[in-house]
Amino acid sequence: MNPTSAVNWTEVAYYMLLSRHLDELEEQELTPQGKVKYQFSAKGHELVQVLTARLLTHPHDAATVYYRSRPFVLASGLTAGEALAANMAKATPPSWGRDTGVMFHLPRRERATVLPSSGDVGAQYPTAAGWAQAIRYRVRVLHHEDWQGAIAVAMGGDGSVASNGFWAALNVVTPQKLPMLFVIEDNKYGISVTSDLQVPGGNIAANLKAYGNLRLWDGPGYEPAETLRILQEAIAHVRSGAGPALVRLRVPRLSGHTFTDNAAYKPPEEREAEAQMDPLRHLREFLLEQGIFTPGDWDALVQRVRDDVRQALSWAEAQPEPDPAQVRTHVFFEGQAPQMGGLRPEGALIPLGGAEPQPTNPKRRTNFVDAVLRVLDTEMEINPRIAVFGEDVAVKGGVHGATRGLLQKYGPERVFDTSLNEVGIVGRAVGMALAGLLPVPEIQFRKYADPAREPIHDLGFLRWRTANQFAAPVVLRIPVGYGKVTGDPWHSFSAEQEFVHMFGWRIAYPSNAADAAGLMRSALRGDDPVIFLEHRALLDTAVARRPYPGDDYCLPFGQAARLLEGDRLTVVTWGAMVPRAVEAARAFPGQVEVLDLRTLIPWDVDAVLASVRKTGRLLVVHEDGLTGGFGGEIVAVVTEQAFEWLDAPVRRVAAADVPVPYNIDLMHAVVPTAARIRTAMEALLAF
Repeated sequence: MNPTSAVNWTEVAYYMLLSRHLDELEEQELTPQGKVKYQFSAKGHELVQVLTARLLTHPHDAATVYYRSRPFVLASGLTAGEALAANMAKATPPSWGRDTGVMFHLPRRERATVLPSSGDVGAQYPTAAGWAQAIRYRVRVLHHEDWQGAIAVAMGGDGSVASNGFWAALNVVTPQKLPMLFVIEDNKYGISVTSDLQVPGGNIAANLKAYGNLRLWDGPGYEPAETLRILQEAIAHVRSGAGPALVRLRVPRLSGHTFTDNAAYKPPEEREAEAQMDPLRHLREFLLEQGIFTPGDWDALVQRVRDDVRQALSWAEAQPEPDPAQVRTHVFFEGQAPQMGGLRPEGALIPLGGAEPQPTNPKRRTNFVDAVLRVLDTEMEINPRIAVFGEDVAVKGGVHGATRGLLQKYGPERVFDTSLNEVGIVGRAVGMALAGLLPVPEIQFRKYADPAREPIHDLGFLRWRTANQFAAPVVLRIPVGYGKVTGDPWHSFSAEQEFVHMFGWRIAYPSNAADAAGLMRSALRGDDPVIFLEHRALLDTAVARRPYPGDDYCLPFGQAARLLEGDRLTVVTWGAMVPRAVEAARAFPGQVEVLDLRTLIPWDVDAVLASVRKTGRLLVVHEDGLTGGFGGEIVAVVTEQAFEWLDAPVRRVAAADVPVPYNIDLMHAVVPTAARIRTAMEALLAF
């Protein structure tokens, strides 16, 4: 059988010409006219992308793309009008003017689902790895046989192979032999930086020859028959279940990096060599040589594409501008299920339980960590889509013990250890959530979340930037704060304020076992990504023990707890500062009202304002550093909305603006103590 018969060459030629004419229209007309603000040409990359897209025929294939991937998305079903409207920031898909026109996503139409792209180079790879993991999970755990043979594909340029995301994904899929294909379009340049500065010798395929469990192909991405052969073989390898593969295909970049880049760093002879590699030139020659096209056929197709592009432009220009009043929508779930992502689109979400605790044994107190474990266990039992993973969470049961016994009960497909790879842990979770699973990854300590800041941030506003077409509900567990007997600069971060700035995340910071159980269950039965902060000094200490509130208790987010009643001072706090604030307040019976926020996003503004309007005074206590801490946000809101009720200056007690020290006495000098809190209370009450 002739391998070139595997695709419809007329379709391939059409999509390649369509992409080329769209690029040239934008470069020559729309960008100079100011109608398009960002223009990233794909000229020279068309053959690889169109062939890859047309070969992805399985209904559960998915791909992650990057800013030069428009040919792939066009060949996957995006219309030319939508492509132009996106670059013109119109109120149409993909993002209704929210994201740049080259950040694509596309629920399945003709070919693979295009998962939401990121503006961060390399971020596409871990998401694809997560989809690959989900394929295996769907088949082995959920017994969804229709997922058998599906694959994940990640498209990227040669510059992206130096990124953290690329290596993170590689180290996710190769140990497990997951069905993922890396398609590297090597045009020799990352803006102006040559590929030999990305990896030694400039050839990622050559450098990976000794990498285990990875099949490699290397060849031209501008010769139709050879490019097709390579892609067919690589895709067949991955579909067979033999493991991941990487293809490196050489392509020319026939325009600058963007419309502002004149590529003056390329010598004339290099430009001429690139022109000789133009895949459209090679495609035309191939079609004529094979007798598939006549010169007249080619000319007719070119004219058809020109007409289609002009019609698409007329359609795009007629589309409305986005409504500014809608720009704040879809940060969180608003009652309408996304088209893809999470459990709701498939009707697999477990309903919320009761909002009142129903302890089975009110006299028996449970440790914080045991409450988290019990909720994970009971929810995994009723929801087979929950997967728990991270460093040391399986065999060891977690370095803090929150996942002990789960591996033995639910098996290695649902509870598994990962490499020391926080980017891969979080990025993988995104792909799994997009594929309809509920990932519960753990980052071992708060400081270790820093390498994963990029995927954490990107995940949070994924729903917003796709205008609710996609969502990725993930419950990210992170132990935080100082320990019971010591601190240190590496394991004792609280630093919750950084997460508050990551749009789209709900943030839970419970202070006791009952609240931890209720918030964890609400997170696992919810629609939004949740960062769940578990304070290390509370995990197995008496101050955090409470009766277990029952296996159906769901504590709503944004509902503060009033722990002490008082009429002269409001204290607002959360986490490990709660028991210290309560201890300090006992010196002033009946005067100090203590509120435990329990969640930071959302936080209970109404409860705080009502209390301050009653007491006339406010003290905010938190473990994070003073400068830029979340207490400043609370103070600002109270000052704006309850200033006339204040009888004293608002005060904050927080950690000093230094890391948490190792020496115990130094630690107490940094982290707020009950004595420091009591002194601040006394000063405010005396004002």
